[in-house]
Amino acid sequence: MAEAQKPSAIETNLRNLTDGIGGRVPGTLAMQRAIEWGEAGFKAAGADSVHAEQFQLPAAWAEGATEMSVVAPEQFSVRAISIAWAPALAPQHNVRVVDIGQGTAEDFAKAGDVAGALILVHSEEMHKWDDLFEEYLRAPPIIDRAVKAKAMAIAFQSTRPHDLMYRHTNAIEGDIDRIPMVLVAREDASRMARLLASRQPLTADLSIPNKIGGPISAANVVAEIRGSEKPDEFVLLGAHLDSWELGTGALDNGCNAALVIDALRAIKAAGVKPRRTIRFALFSGEEEGMIGSHAYVTAHRAELDKAAGVVIFDSGIGRVTGFSVGGRKDVVEMVNQLVAPLKPWNAATLTTDAEWGTDNFDFMLEGVPTFVANQEEANYLINYHASSDTFDKVDMRQLKKHVAEAAELTLALADTPEPVGSRLTRAQVEQTLHETHLDDQLKVFGIWQEWKSGKRGRSQ
Repeated sequence: MAEAQKPSAIETNLRNLTDGIGGRVPGTLAMQRAIEWGEAGFKAAGADSVHAEQFQLPAAWAEGATEMSVVAPEQFSVRAISIAWAPALAPQHNVRVVDIGQGTAEDFAKAGDVAGALILVHSEEMHKWDDLFEEYLRAPPIIDRAVKAKAMAIAFQSTRPHDLMYRHTNAIEGDIDRIPMVLVAREDASRMARLLASRQPLTADLSIPNKIGGPISAANVVAEIRGSEKPDEFVLLGAHLDSWELGTGALDNGCNAALVIDALRAIKAAGVKPRRTIRFALFSGEEEGMIGSHAYVTAHRAELDKAAGVVIFDSGIGRVTGFSVGGRKDVVEMVNQLVAPLKPWNAATLTTDAEWGTDNFDFMLEGVPTFVANQEEANYLINYHASSDTFDKVDMRQLKKHVAEAAELTLALADTPEPVGSRLTRAQVEQTLHETHLDDQLKVFGIWQEWKSGKRGRSQ
């Protein structure tokens, strides 16, 4: 932890990644440059080995020049961008706009016939973590209803004020979604809603010329510090390297990609020899459905019995309060001892909930103990996936603390005489999913069926 607090190249590394390379969408030149950045960073940090592991995404996607304007009863331009991995829409004129409220089944029934219409979905302004999770959870059933009702496209109102735009996707496996969708600036959507509320028919012009291609190659970057006593057993510290491209991916998740590299540097520079091997992973394709970490788990499934733990950072720069243990109550007692050095920073609280929206997920489905950093919101939510997610939002002093916390827990997991927890069986994983109610969220996104069919997760 002392070594992690010393001056290092982390600020320069992060500046090169964000200001230099910018937003990093798989399949782009920027993403390839980021992979090279990760390889160079690990080598400079003193890794025993560094390599890239290739995998494929099913489709390439890039936004064209999305255009939207209201043409009646008033005329004004609307700030709109396409939802990622949504299909293109050829230019449409005088499209009927229907206010669908919150997009519930009752709202659709009340709206009546929306076939061929652009449906406007309201949102609440985002303030807390729960608001962000709600934004993701409510989208899939709205899409289901819109497709069934034969709507032309969906316009989601932004959850951020001041015309701030951001990029989400509702596709979970890097495949192209079922209906064109745009995110509309909060103020423009409110203006449209007020016009519709005055019972004036509202029509709009809309063009979404997205560029879509075939399968694309991506890669995870993996480095190692070789274990001194049990080199075939391993602990993994990871963060995702990819980002959306409206901003430069500083909070999500460039700062934590730089953290992983600097944690390797700190452990190596401190001269400690971990009992188990420590792997440091920069995953790609996280924003498209954790595709990179899923590919990693699939490629390394045969050795997961020897995985002693996976630590993931993916929530910006807010103060770390502790770690989520993925529903693993059996590891709490031992891990409480491992995180004791973090108590002076109030970063040692363990929670027994389970998370699915980041790169711990597929390891968790394989029964491997996972530890996701719990963090305060700080400035993360307003800038999340947004054009404002840039280098200047990162508190470097706080980031250095996170490096120390990540290095401490990772090294402690690698040095225990015995692993903190055994690998769970499939039945035990499913029991954990039920106990944490994670199964309900997975059903909303269609991932539960992947688990039940055996497409995802441990086979037995």
